[in-house]
Amino acid sequence: MSSNSILRPALAFLFLATTCSSLPPRVGAVGVNWGTNASHPLPPPKVVELLKSNNITKVKLFDADPGVLEALSGSNIYVTVGIPNSMLRSLNSSRKAAESWVHDNLTRYFSDGGGGVRIEYIAVGDEPFLRSYGEQFYHFVVGAATNIQSALLGANLATKVKVVVPCSFDTFESLSGLPSEGHLRPDINKTVIELLTFLDKQHSPFFANISPFLSYHQSKNISLDFALFNKNAHPRNDSHKTYHNSFDLCYDTLVTALSTSGFPEMGIVIGKIGWPTDGAPNATSSIAEVFMKGLMEHLHSKLGTPLRPHNPQMETYIFALLDEDQRSTVTGDYERHWGIFTFDGQAKYRVDFGKGLKKLVNAQNVEYLASKWCVVNNNRDLSNATASALKACVAADCTAFSPGGSCFNISWPGNISYAFNSYYQQHDQRADSCDFGGLGLITTVDPSVGTCRFPVGLKTSLSVSLRGSSFFACWVGLLLLT
Repeated sequence: MSSNSILRPALAFLFLATTCSSLPPRVGAVGVNWGTNASHPLPPPKVVELLKSNNITKVKLFDADPGVLEALSGSNIYVTVGIPNSMLRSLNSSRKAAESWVHDNLTRYFSDGGGGVRIEYIAVGDEPFLRSYGEQFYHFVVGAATNIQSALLGANLATKVKVVVPCSFDTFESLSGLPSEGHLRPDINKTVIELLTFLDKQHSPFFANISPFLSYHQSKNISLDFALFNKNAHPRNDSHKTYHNSFDLCYDTLVTALSTSGFPEMGIVIGKIGWPTDGAPNATSSIAEVFMKGLMEHLHSKLGTPLRPHNPQMETYIFALLDEDQRSTVTGDYERHWGIFTFDGQAKYRVDFGKGLKKLVNAQNVEYLASKWCVVNNNRDLSNATASALKACVAADCTAFSPGGSCFNISWPGNISYAFNSYYQQHDQRADSCDFGGLGLITTVDPSVGTCRFPVGLKTSLSVSLRGSSFFACWVGLLLLT
């Protein structure tokens, strides 16, 4: 069966019904990315409740955490299980390692309708072709994917679970910014074509991440209105095609890149798309809501794009379900604020997924730590307070101090208190974590100011290694306000 039939709903349904009865109809489905890179994540059973209460039936994971998979068992939610980039080398070099991974993370949980986990994809790596990674991972991608596919065959799961590779937005490009000149990035062209050949042979779709937010921030030719699906945005013309939004522009750039590489009918799944709500200019909940409303209307219209009219992407996964305060901030402080929900499962804005709910349902019965905060003691000599706050921000999350962030305009010493409290909550409110050489003071009065929210942590903590926060953003924010 050729890969182009996957994109035709009637034939896709026939194919799924006859050979992959465990998989749901895929055209037009909307799911979410669920990451667990947080110091105090919601317990997995609570997250599954959140998914079900919001009628979200598809979720994409970045690993195969046993607690998460156990919580998803019996939920009837379709799952994409992830393999971290750090495992690609070993899976590329050892078929036995791939067989062990499939046994430990797939076979023991898999179900095609019973009480287990309804796994439909294995995502090999996460954006392994990202330009900033250099050559760290991409040489191992095709070999790892091939070995995982062989392991699926051995486990009699190859017709039920598809192997895919989520690719970053910079895997393809257009120097002119026009879709008609889209192509694969030259340095990875050969490897990506090998991947496309593998995917085509297995009838698997191409998982691509699209980011109108980054396109807007990185290109002077993309206006905010164009990124937000604003109908009044100035359109862009390309080879007798008219583009009214950044999403279609990026999507068709990918379509052209696939076509010129020899795969004009390759099915496409949007693996990540979203809009952050903090940590950068124009990263706010109100703007994110406008973007999400425009995106949902566009997806539900099923109009497709100028190069694929009435033939929309197979699936779309919103990035992300929840904020993660331990995500790397190498690309920007906004990385920790992609969630449509806050870290504790509270909706940031209204989203209509087209499942009968006009607004999101919050997580219920969330268990917080005590209503206590750590603030600066104004009765002490504060001449060294900034230095103490900088140290706190090495481990704590101070990304809200970034220019345009929710706490960027908080005055001194309020910014010191924010840094202290972030460290205090991240360390489970231990008394010694609010010391700071005698400068810290524990209070039961919420010190939140305006848009700058001082959070209280959750009772459950999976904080094993407190990764460094964005020290630069903290340093700038504190010094500007001192």
